[in-house]
Amino acid sequence: MDRIRAPALSYQRKKQKGMHSPNLSCSYEIKFNKLVIFIMQRKMGKTRRTFLMELARRKGFRVESELSDSVTHIVAENSSHLEVLDWLRGQTVGDSSKFELLDISWFTACMEAGRPVDLEMKYRLTEQDQSPPLNIPESEVPSFIASKVSQYSCERKTTLNNYNKKFTDAFEIMAENYEFKENELFCLEFLRAASVLKFLPFPITRMKDIQGLPCMGDRVRDVIEEIIEEGESSRIKEVLNDERYKSFKQFTSVFGVGVKTSEKWYRAGLRTLEEVKADKTLKLSKMQKAGLLYYEDLVSCVSEAEADAVSLIVKNTVCTFLPDALVTITGGFRRGKKIGHDIDFLITNPGPGEDDELLHKVVDLLKKQGLLLYCDIIESTFVKEQLPSRKVDAMDHFQKCFAIFKLYQSRINNSSYNTSKNFDMAEVKDWKAIRVDLVITPFEQYAYALLGWTGSRQFGRDLRRYATHERKMILDNHALYDRRKRIFLRAGSEEEIFAHLGLDYVEPWERNA
Repeated sequence: MDRIRAPALSYQRKKQKGMHSPNLSCSYEIKFNKLVIFIMQRKMGKTRRTFLMELARRKGFRVESELSDSVTHIVAENSSHLEVLDWLRGQTVGDSSKFELLDISWFTACMEAGRPVDLEMKYRLTEQDQSPPLNIPESEVPSFIASKVSQYSCERKTTLNNYNKKFTDAFEIMAENYEFKENELFCLEFLRAASVLKFLPFPITRMKDIQGLPCMGDRVRDVIEEIIEEGESSRIKEVLNDERYKSFKQFTSVFGVGVKTSEKWYRAGLRTLEEVKADKTLKLSKMQKAGLLYYEDLVSCVSEAEADAVSLIVKNTVCTFLPDALVTITGGFRRGKKIGHDIDFLITNPGPGEDDELLHKVVDLLKKQGLLLYCDIIESTFVKEQLPSRKVDAMDHFQKCFAIFKLYQSRINNSSYNTSKNFDMAEVKDWKAIRVDLVITPFEQYAYALLGWTGSRQFGRDLRRYATHERKMILDNHALYDRRKRIFLRAGSEEEIFAHLGLDYVEPWERNA
């Protein structure tokens, strides 16, 4: 346990050393002469104030220890406009209107940017705004956190409005690093924390804001605290500069390459994709060869217009063989995202009878039309009445095709492509390689498949965890099984699945956990 906490303890000691170091009195170069900051100690405490003053001076700001006529900006924490004015009346200063009265969030933004940021209204303390961000009264913030935030993202409605992106981006880097190290426990710790912060309807500006939140372990809190106080995390910088992380990040960006293959390449002394391409001894799968061949296109974002164009192609092709087939785009685009890295489609037939050869027919027609650059069909392994998988991240058993589409520019509205480096400069590349997954599901399993393939990944994980731990049920992309009643619970819609689990229905665009 002591070994796990070592990084956090080290950081705390580093902070304390900085706070009490004799270097506090040393002089720093003043880069920004037009403003003079005074930080109020009220509701903050002497230790934290001393640390923040030292931080600002290191970054080139002029900070006064005592309030004087030279001060231009007064920064307060957890204080309203009226409270600051009341405090100023007791000081030996003249007209208080000459000061800019600002919330600590302005100071934090300056530290993060490394320069003074604009004095937006959200930073100013005014008579009209006597409450913390988003008009949540300070007295209600802890009760809001403690009483309403569930540890399960399936009990939270999370839209794409992320007020805490600087924290969640950092957490996802940490989670990815632990995933590369195959440390599932620490990986999930940061993913769950990111999911909670994405749900919050206000930005975190102080440690008090996360009081009572679930999934805020010591490692998570250390990263949050450092970002609040320093504007960035030293742990994140270490990860981003780590050779192993950088290599794995490159390797896993290739279609068909996972952590196991990345580990194998890294152990072989490979560090970059250029080295992978140059190594003639490597035995690459067909998928990996395709991934490297079309790499530049596949790592670029897929736009909503491109997704719509591919959707039209898929629907027209499927309906050639099954006019009543239901073709639904899933994944991030169904959750309201405007860009993605691939496009997933769920295909089912609500009418009588099924065509076991549908996927093969669709693929063959796409090939004849010159629209497939690569495809790999995985046949169904589903056994009727088999129990759902107990694994949170288990793969499903549907028949599916992992493909790379050749999407011509002429099929897309308002889109443009760069000239490919693989072609003669005189020849303009008028198409883009795009990753597409086609999944065939029996109609009676369609609702469960739709729920699973819509995501987000963390939402699906928590939904399965909730089913297991809170309802004594087992959920996967095929079915929901009640272990107490020993029966399968049938559902014709996602709403029915939520009802079976005793949960309020969460719309697709509210599942961005």
